[in-house]
Amino acid sequence: MKARTTLILIALVAAFPLVAAYVAYYVWQPEKRMNHGDLIAPTQLPAGPLKTLDGTAFDFAAMKGKWILLYADAGACDERCRSKLYTMRQVRTAQGKDMIRVERVWLLSDDVPPAPGLLAEYEGTLVVRAAGSPLLAALPAPRDRDAHLYVVDPMGNLMMRFPENPDPRGIIKDLGRLLRPGRIGAG
Repeated sequence: MKARTTLILIALVAAFPLVAAYVAYYVWQPEKRMNHGDLIAPTQLPAGPLKTLDGTAFDFAAMKGKWILLYADAGACDERCRSKLYTMRQVRTAQGKDMIRVERVWLLSDDVPPAPGLLAEYEGTLVVRAAGSPLLAALPAPRDRDAHLYVVDPMGNLMMRFPENPDPRGIIKDLGRLLRPGRIGAG
């Protein structure tokens, strides 16, 4: 009888990981996902003739090796626009020593130049004229392209989109997770 009980206990201990794995995979579904932003199928940014505010030619290929926080909006820059620019600046700064691996790009969706005071406030953000370019059409959004922040990986692939009113702490965590595994974009 004692040998039979021991054998049953050994069988239960051996079967426990299989049963736990089955329950974890098929029955228990976690309610929260780990990332704040939406992962999108990586797509290469379309090449096109883009120019900075001063008329200099701009090409995303020159930024390969850097992570890019990307935002598209009109040059008039309303309160939502200012909030996104502020969030991009703060998220980059929050990366600490890794902030040199992150660039910020504002794609102007019209021909209105931003106010000089605004440009000074968000110094370091690359402002690129993109009105009518295929790049703007390539930014995926359920409704409003200008409502989202996007992440471009160091290979030049658009790969993540953040919701309309993102939690900056969530963006910081997501970007930190992207920066942590490798030294891509480390210069």
